[in-house]
Amino acid sequence: MTKEQQIEEELIERLSDLKYTYRPDIRTKEALELNFREKFEALNRVKLTDTEFDKLLTEIINPDVFKSSNHLRKRNTFIREDDTPLHYTLVNIKDWCKNEYEVINQLRMNTENSNHRYDVILLINGVPVVQIELKTLQISPNRAMQQIVDYKNDIGNGYTNSLMCFMQLFIVSNKTRTFYFSNNNNKHFAFNADEQFLPVYTLAKEDNSKIDHLDDFTDKFLAKCTLGEMISRYMVLVETEQKILVMRPYQIYAVKAIVDCIEQDRGNGYIWHTTGSGKTLTSFKASTLLKDNDDIEKCLFVVDRKDLDRQTREEFNKFQEGSVEENTNTKTLVKRMLSTDYADKVIVTTIQKLGLALDTKNDKNYIEHLEPLKDKRVVFIFDECHRSQFGENHKAIVEFFPKAQLFGFTGTPIFEENATYKTIEGETASYKTTEDVFQKELHAYTITNAIEDKNVLRFHIDYFKPEEKVTVGDDLHKLAVTKAILEKHDKATHYRRFNAVLATASINDAIQYYETFKKLQSEKLKEDEDYKPLQIACVFSPPAEGNKDVQQLQEDLPQEKADNTVEPNKKKEALNTIIADYNKQYNTNHRIADFDLYYQDVQQRIKDQKYTNADYAHINKIDVMIVVDMLLTGFDSKYLNTLYVDKNLKYHGLIQAYSRTNRVINDTKPYGNILVFRDQEEDVNKAMIRFSGAKIEKAKEIWLVDAAPKVIEKYKEAVEQLNQFMESKGLDCSPSEVSNLKGDEARAGFINVFKEVQRYKTQLDQYTDLEEEQAETIEALLPTDDLRSFKSVYIDTAKRLQVEQRKKGDEAPEDVQQLDFEFVLFSSAVIDYDYIIGLIAKYTQDKPSKHKMTREELINLLGSSANLMEEREDIIAYINTLEVGNGLDEKDIRQGYQKFKDEKSAKEIQTIADKHNLTEESLNEFINEIMNRMIFDGEKLTDLLEPLELGWKDRRVKELALMEDLVPLLNKLAQGREIVGLNAYE
Repeated sequence: MTKEQQIEEELIERLSDLKYTYRPDIRTKEALELNFREKFEALNRVKLTDTEFDKLLTEIINPDVFKSSNHLRKRNTFIREDDTPLHYTLVNIKDWCKNEYEVINQLRMNTENSNHRYDVILLINGVPVVQIELKTLQISPNRAMQQIVDYKNDIGNGYTNSLMCFMQLFIVSNKTRTFYFSNNNNKHFAFNADEQFLPVYTLAKEDNSKIDHLDDFTDKFLAKCTLGEMISRYMVLVETEQKILVMRPYQIYAVKAIVDCIEQDRGNGYIWHTTGSGKTLTSFKASTLLKDNDDIEKCLFVVDRKDLDRQTREEFNKFQEGSVEENTNTKTLVKRMLSTDYADKVIVTTIQKLGLALDTKNDKNYIEHLEPLKDKRVVFIFDECHRSQFGENHKAIVEFFPKAQLFGFTGTPIFEENATYKTIEGETASYKTTEDVFQKELHAYTITNAIEDKNVLRFHIDYFKPEEKVTVGDDLHKLAVTKAILEKHDKATHYRRFNAVLATASINDAIQYYETFKKLQSEKLKEDEDYKPLQIACVFSPPAEGNKDVQQLQEDLPQEKADNTVEPNKKKEALNTIIADYNKQYNTNHRIADFDLYYQDVQQRIKDQKYTNADYAHINKIDVMIVVDMLLTGFDSKYLNTLYVDKNLKYHGLIQAYSRTNRVINDTKPYGNILVFRDQEEDVNKAMIRFSGAKIEKAKEIWLVDAAPKVIEKYKEAVEQLNQFMESKGLDCSPSEVSNLKGDEARAGFINVFKEVQRYKTQLDQYTDLEEEQAETIEALLPTDDLRSFKSVYIDTAKRLQVEQRKKGDEAPEDVQQLDFEFVLFSSAVIDYDYIIGLIAKYTQDKPSKHKMTREELINLLGSSANLMEEREDIIAYINTLEVGNGLDEKDIRQGYQKFKDEKSAKEIQTIADKHNLTEESLNEFINEIMNRMIFDGEKLTDLLEPLELGWKDRRVKELALMEDLVPLLNKLAQGREIVGLNAYE
């Protein structure tokens, strides 16, 4: 008996103890359908004919996971043979606990193409909703997901053509480590080039301690009613993206805490969930659950500022299309508050509009219209609850709605030491804290928890020490800061793969920085024609001058509001110049009068950094955004990784600003980069202590990445391990010797040891505070040329093993099965297509250039970057056709390379056509149709082979042989884009 069988048997026994019915008789597709039929007929009190049941299966089985998931949760209609409608549900959607829960194992999906077998599946009312895959080997979260992805992509899998299309959750466990994640269509359930994945979860208790062991996980997560509740209440179907999300444990605990508090009428409360933890999804789910509570008249989700109103409304409507309408003005808000329409039960509005509605001095008398709501139970949920509602608006709400319950979400609560809003009673002045307003903390998930869970990143803080003595804030200080940013930016942002914000102390400072960057970069361009200037933009609010949008915006921008009272015309003139430069740079047509549109465009361009330069030219993006107060709270962009700070930040303001940089992407972004240009170390320490609840040394350990010397030491150890590994195989530690490793297990060993070398190197590459001596140490440990050659060998070896992993699956050696290649660690933001074309052009010319490389150096450079894997061979072959001295410009190179590729592809197509007895014309037509639609159509493949007049068995053999030759060519032509449906043959 294998260990895996033991795990399986013990799991089934445990599920039986939880009152699941074990069905060893369900091992085939036919038995699965028969069982479902029995459950369906009993639930819907109907007896179907065989024809009707076949028709029902045809209607409900859908390869689209999202549509199937909707079907599972709704009441549906089916037309019977006598033309009468049958209104039915697949499961008891009113009370999921009352469904029948069964467990099956070793289900086989026998089809013409495959014989798939699934470890353990849980059925609710006969519908397969949870698949549990058991492993004996050590699994990583990404690898666990990849194995399910590979399984789903195998030809003949049951996820598209059987009741398996209703699968909601996957669980992967090796007994001691257990992960779970939601099912999705391939668009959201695949490993893309940047290795960004849907979340893979570990279960946790309310205090965030982990539940890893399969036995504990089963008891906590798979108890019948708990699982039913998870699927019915705590999974979110995001309509606009057709994506299925499962809520994280801490989000569920927060929602439950709010709902319980309301149901038991236990007053107010606040949720402390750190910035970047998905507060909007949590609040959306809380408000939608309240929609079905008849005791609640209204639920108002209250945000601060117009841009957050728009942002939150868009987020809510993303989760459920049309769930929240735009409140254009206070009159509309009042009308919707009085509406009895179910669609108006949840309203998103701003604190400012709500304040106007409740203002007794308002001549519109809105408050009189709202009298019918006065004694009703109204729930208010405040986003980022430490803002404006601490003032008069909060008081007005409490006085007008005596039965109201108030709930606040915050990433940074207000404690006594960081409070700014004072209340004065008699002679005593006190500060308003989050607890004063919201009474009690209902659930906490702090930045410490989020860092430990890898839901947000740690920070690397570089405290700037100028070479010459300068006074903070003066002209020399700003000049030194600007020079430092120009010098450090490429390193900090992984050679502009990410972008940065520069936070300044005042509008005047922002203007001066903008002008200084402009001047210095202009000088650099004159000195060096190869210099590529940083694209600098700047945003601050203009003098309001009666503009209500700007006035509302400035309520949360205290520095900008104050600055605009002094010499407003100068500020306006400078902003006009900044916007004019912006219009010229980005071919836009913004103006101060429509400042909001400019502000929206700026935010979108920062977010557009997510696209590679190949997909969206770098000229359209922003490298450094100069701000005063704007964008330092509430703004999210995963590809913003650096904050330059030349202003005094404290407590929640500091944490909020720093948290702009720490969204997780993949291993190319190991931390959020903070470069501080003021003496702020004490303020940083105080903020870390306050918001982690730990002493400073412990707080630093949690929040900050290791200092450079420590990481250099780890890098040194990783290089030594590489040396020891190669020596243990009787080989010198050189790139050329890797090809002499014997067997896949040895090659897998190389992948694992060298990946760690590259991981630490990627981290060090973004450290902005390395001293010259440290940089020399790093270079001496593994010289750049050797590192580049090792990376090239890694990519070749990893590609070969990846093919083995996919072909052999469970038959591959365990070492190969568990490999997580992490190609993204080896992709380069610098070495992209445009960069290589530029180098090739310089290579062909006679004139000297510091960027000119030899043929060998060019080829080595190409081989070391994973983002050109598919094109590398073609580019190398093209380089070998070129002559030095026959000077070509970049346009000539592009045209020449395209012609070279076209001729090569034509030869390959001719060779494949001849090999498989097809005409070149028909094969070309077949390929062109795939590339035009980016969809692989199996029926067109059948049509292509029809002239060969083969029987179905011979045709299947021929299809597989043809596709084995075609897949590499199609992938090469796709240039990294996905061809839908092709993965079945990969």
